Amino acid sequence: MRIASIIAAGGLVLSAAACGEAPDEDNNAGSGGEAYSACMVTDVGGIDDKSFNASAWQGLEDAKAENDNIEIKYVASKAEADYEPNLTQYVNQDCDFILAVGGLMGDATKKIAEANPDQQFGIVDADPAVANVYPMQFDTAQAAFLAGYVAAGMSESGKVGTYGGLKIPPVTIFMDGYADGVAYYNEAKGKNVQVLGWNKETQNGSFTNDFVKQDEGKKVSDALVAQGADIIMPVAGGAGLGTTGAAQASGGKYNTIWVDVDGCESTPNCPAIITTVVKNIPGAVKEAVLKAAGGEQLQADPGFIGTLANDGVSLAPYHEFDDKVPAELKAEVDKLKADIAAGTVKVESAAQPK
Repeated sequence: MRIASIIAAGGLVLSAAACGEAPDEDNNAGSGGEAYSACMVTDVGGIDDKSFNASAWQGLEDAKAENDNIEIKYVASKAEADYEPNLTQYVNQDCDFILAVGGLMGDATKKIAEANPDQQFGIVDADPAVANVYPMQFDTAQAAFLAGYVAAGMSESGKVGTYGGLKIPPVTIFMDGYADGVAYYNEAKGKNVQVLGWNKETQNGSFTNDFVKQDEGKKVSDALVAQGADIIMPVAGGAGLGTTGAAQASGGKYNTIWVDVDGCESTPNCPAIITTVVKNIPGAVKEAVLKAAGGEQLQADPGFIGTLANDGVSLAPYHEFDDKVPAELKAEVDKLKADIAAGTVKVESAAQPK
């Protein structure tokens, strides 16, 4: 019986890349057993988006590194119309594990999975509620809450900002958590740090309507900076690189918080990145693929939900800002993380996975 699993990464659609498969060296299984194929379909973006597509691919690479009988390859979607054909081509190629990347792929994955009930799929940042689709979702509101607290504590202007790529749950969940973290700081400290670019109550804010074009990200963040924001968290995949690049070029006029993958490990703009709201997509993907390759049936219910408690989400190190973040603020964030993980501090967002 085939066991295929797709894992779709974050709601952030990444930077565009040409259709293609993984390098040859990643497509060869090792010796000593029957090869197990794990095939990934990216969202409308490329493998080098410095965000969730890259994270999912890292998970496949890590799985292969642990079990060299696993073959891995990918195809990049250029448009939403590519989702169904790309998923179908891997079904037709008898891939054992098909990984769909991105919340926007939910409908296509559900359709193809229902048409192929013996094929195991997996998806990140969506739950199609189909028995043969293993959902991997992340409560990023928890880690973004910590980021909002840090931003409020580090802001000199008393204004911080955020913006998204599209108004979809895998994006707005970050923005909700960030806004609530700022509000928590204000309540604890008697301050009035403002959040620009997102209103949690009305669920309205600033969006690029694009996850690829860096100039669109820069345009939105320029507007937030003009309003006084000195720390900005883009939740817009590759488009957010327009903000981190401009922040670095500003010479400290404003700084950023990255999302998905530690920005100091995945972008060239570490000097302008205070920290990152991390989704442990690589870990979730690796675990699912290894289990499936080992013959374990992946359960669609409950699937996987990453939290602070299980290290599915986290706040990255402060890297070049380590000496700039006050020790007292660091300690407060550590305490807050423990309280959220223990459930004594509740973080709520309408976009949270259930």
